[in-house]
Amino acid sequence: MSPEPFQYAVLRVVPRVEREEFVNVGVILFCRTRRFLRARVALDPRRIRALAPNIDLETVREHLDARVRVAAGEAGAGPIAALPQSERFHWLVAPSSTIIQTSSVHGGVCGEPEAVLDRLMTQLVTVEGAGA
Repeated sequence: MSPEPFQYAVLRVVPRVEREEFVNVGVILFCRTRRFLRARVALDPRRIRALAPNIDLETVREHLDARVRVAAGEAGAGPIAALPQSERFHWLVAPSSTIIQTSSVHGGVCGEPEAVLDRLMTQLVTVEGAGA
């Protein structure tokens, strides 16, 4: 497979926005030419509770899961999920001042987007498998 351009952003939980501390909890990856848009999440309660002991993790998980469903374009995930992939990606990575935020968008080229998503999750979220 020939290399194709892709873009990704890291999903973060920012328990106290004013402190700007965060925990990486997922990755959103978009490869237009392969018609690939996926978000994957791995929530590590210990890491998040280190920053916010009283955080409502169930609500955080629900909001993260909603982003995964929107990326997948699932029926029933709301009107954003019905948009074309590129519009869903831009909606998912739009800057916000909420408890769930994304990093800047980064790019690269890849042969297999799913493999890149796996690698990014391991490198950026699960800390080489320690936090999943």
